[in-house]
Amino acid sequence: MKKLFVLALFLLIAAAIIAVGVLIGSNASWYFAWIVGTALFVLLLAGSVVWFDKQDETTAKPPQRPD
Repeated sequence: MKKLFVLALFLLIAAAIIAVGVLIGSNASWYFAWIVGTALFVLLLAGSVVWFDKQDETTAKPPQRPD
């Protein structure tokens, strides 16, 4: 989970740097949308995989043997 937070932090830093570059530089705002959109999709996918694995662990318990 810590790695996911670090990835999100780096994503925010990269988005801020790209936004400053777009504001200062040329008309390349579609780079910003493409990079942030792709990173958001990857983070959403990673979060859903973690959620699915956690949900699978709680529902799939081994059967108990009667003693």
